Amino acid sequence: MVNKLIGVLALQGDFAEHVGLLRSCGYRCQEVRNIHDLDASDALVIPGGESTAIIKLIDRWALREPLVKRIESGMPVFGTCAGAIILARASSDGEAPLGVLDISVTRNAYGRQTESFEAEVASPHFDGALKGAFIRAPVITDVPPQVEVLAEYGGDPVLVRKDHLLASTFHPEIAGETRVHRFFLEVVCSSN
Repeated sequence: MVNKLIGVLALQGDFAEHVGLLRSCGYRCQEVRNIHDLDASDALVIPGGESTAIIKLIDRWALREPLVKRIESGMPVFGTCAGAIILARASSDGEAPLGVLDISVTRNAYGRQTESFEAEVASPHFDGALKGAFIRAPVITDVPPQVEVLAEYGGDPVLVRKDHLLASTFHPEIAGETRVHRFFLEVVCSSN
């Protein structure tokens, strides 16, 4: 995946942190703001931020249908925090996410901005605990058997995968954790 172009949805949120982390790992990446950028990307990262604002901007820039088509045709996508909400089938507040990943989420389940925290997340799929920031993070409330849980925190799934889709409720990019992005690019993208 090193020679592929990784897009980072850059409509709102912490897209710059993802771009910086990907580049520091030696991956080629670009910010995605329109259909041309999306079409040029081989895989996509949907960052954390404000999920309602990102969804409204996706719709304003007419990216919903092209995004869903690319994802349904097998484009690998990694969503963090708000990105996980955007990928989800259902959100607790009735928001209209893309509905491409068969999970349900509850927004801001860990509390308000002032209750944000960093934590180590244990996972048998990684060598040692993952570092992550939980910032008004969602909780994944429904995970059907076909969705693999890769990591949990406090008994709740926080990193899940289904085929070419990966979603985390925490921010590895803010904590400087590179292993989740590497897993996405070297395992998830390669198996597609």
